[in-house]
Amino acid sequence: MQSSAPFARIGTRGSPLALAQAHLVRSLLSQAHGVEESAILIDVFSTGGDRSQADNLSLATMGGKGVFTKEIDEALLSGRIDIGVHSSKDVATGLPEGMILAAFLEREDVRDAFLSVSVKDIDGLPQGARFGTSSIRRAAQVRRLRPDLEIVPFRGNVHTRLQKLLGGVADATLLAMAGLNRLGEAHRVTSVLDVDNFMPAPAQGAIGIAIRSQDRRYADIVAPLDHGQTHAAIAAERAMLAVLDGSCRTPVGALSSGADGNYTLKGEILSLDGQTTFRAEAAGRDPQRLGESLGRDLLAQAGPGWLAQWQG
Repeated sequence: MQSSAPFARIGTRGSPLALAQAHLVRSLLSQAHGVEESAILIDVFSTGGDRSQADNLSLATMGGKGVFTKEIDEALLSGRIDIGVHSSKDVATGLPEGMILAAFLEREDVRDAFLSVSVKDIDGLPQGARFGTSSIRRAAQVRRLRPDLEIVPFRGNVHTRLQKLLGGVADATLLAMAGLNRLGEAHRVTSVLDVDNFMPAPAQGAIGIAIRSQDRRYADIVAPLDHGQTHAAIAAERAMLAVLDGSCRTPVGALSSGADGNYTLKGEILSLDGQTTFRAEAAGRDPQRLGESLGRDLLAQAGPGWLAQWQG
């Protein structure tokens, strides 16, 4: 007897966090539609970003944010899978033609967490301590407060970075609270950082669900999972990032809040050494326009040569 076609096929990366997110989406789809979880398949893909984990490689050098989604995007557009599940902050602002981010789960904790085996917070680090991060945003924000610290490359999935920290590669690091919560590793957090000093990455903490843009069947299937307030916040933050080039060369922070058609967006861009910061805040009813407006405001503050310094 021929087996029936699966209800849906989910594509994901193979890291423990990515798999946890895919399994969460599968569980929610099962509950929303009254189907067995076994009818929803999970296909694991190795992306270029997963295969290029050398500490000395920057995200921009590796090809930008799309390096973590390209293989999944291609499988989605070719029909091999029906749904792509992503950490929204890893999704490039310019989506491949024929693909949309149709739904976002309710956002997790947006904050960054400080982790160290020797001190409680960044102020407790000794002069010249090694701070592990490969995020240019986090590096710039750390340097803004502690220019004396040595930034050391720190790539890999959450568990890899935790092991590097325990192994003495660095004296401290920053990780997203959302990922630690989803992996049951929040007990490792030494302190949680205030968003005013450490504004999170645009779309941090939100799981995004990608589908083919003309696929009405799967648009309807994922619709019950969409959290409206989160969707609006991510739309605003991604729109701001798109105006700011989204090149992975510029340290950018963003955070949107609000509901019922009234939204506030805060954003910042920093120099690599953290000593120059431009900030802006705005409110509006259209998340897309709000993000674009704030992005233009930040660029106006920084001046016409700001983005040019990152090119090439």
